[in-house]
Amino acid sequence: MQSLQFSAESSSNGMVVRDFTVDGVPGVLWSPASGAERAPLVLMGHGGGNHKQHPAMSGRAQRLVTGCGFHVAVIDAPGHGDRPRTAHDEAEIAELFRARAAGEPEGPIVVRYNDHLAELAVPEYVALLDALQELPEIGTEGPVGYWGINMGTAIGVPFVAAEPRITAAVFGQHWPDMLAGKAKQITIPIEFDLQWDDEHISRDAGLALFDAFASKEKSLHVNSGKHKELPRFEADSAVRFFARHLGGAVTAAA
Repeated sequence: MQSLQFSAESSSNGMVVRDFTVDGVPGVLWSPASGAERAPLVLMGHGGGNHKQHPAMSGRAQRLVTGCGFHVAVIDAPGHGDRPRTAHDEAEIAELFRARAAGEPEGPIVVRYNDHLAELAVPEYVALLDALQELPEIGTEGPVGYWGINMGTAIGVPFVAAEPRITAAVFGQHWPDMLAGKAKQITIPIEFDLQWDDEHISRDAGLALFDAFASKEKSLHVNSGKHKELPRFEADSAVRFFARHLGGAVTAAA
């Protein structure tokens, strides 16, 4: 069993929120305040520069927990949130800011850095899943999904490609470099988000990553707008997607 330790617990809005560490990596688990003894689990990955408690994470968790009765968990990515930055992290972030200030493309730097983070984070997500499935309220029999956009996709694609316990996933908004080969190994149902006017990721790049997935059931959701303008209603669509594939009815709370 992996070393899962809970450090704090609170309840609000129909959810029990528990902070934890697994092998020293900090995370948070959202669970229904009441309901079935066993329920599906959705693992999430946060975006670059964000953290496990970012409003996007807690908002998605609220939809999945109160709307579907699921458990939801996320951990801080390496160099993010409550985890210290290494000299490598600092150098890559400085290079990103330099390129941004100079009006140079950010993609090559982000792709390279995210690939490095994924190498570290994928084993951590495997350890997280191992540990959570030891909990009696989750167990090993229930279905598991993954939801990650941007850097969450950079980490999630290689994780899902290597992890047969994941049965449905939501990805989006990333370059195909470093990910297309892993995407070709994924055959589970996926939903994929793409911004048509993304100033960083070209339409061709976004479509190439979507096309690479070998899934027989895959849905492309394209919206007008820039990189950070992904409509909030796509979160509701993702909740319905997980309800279909993991089991559960979406209530009005979602």
